[in-house]
Amino acid sequence: MKADRAKVSRLLKTARGQIDGILNMLEEDRYCIDISNQIMATEAILKKVNQEVLHGHINSCLKEAVETGNTEEKLEEIRSIIDKLSK
Repeated sequence: MKADRAKVSRLLKTARGQIDGILNMLEEDRYCIDISNQIMATEAILKKVNQEVLHGHINSCLKEAVETGNTEEKLEEIRSIIDKLSK
């Protein structure tokens, strides 16, 4: 992986902590809207992590493919990810 490992790791650990918190909220039978807000906050962190990973891919793997003239496979990977993100 070519993304900033420290940043990705920190964000994922934060998301994991939030998920643990959400599980505790469920066990405590907390208010549904509060639980939903925490779920959305966790989703936002995971989207940020994915963005960081994809930027790393573009800045390293795709850039290398362009420099060597082997772009089609990497471009197809990016197209596939974009299609998945828009669903």
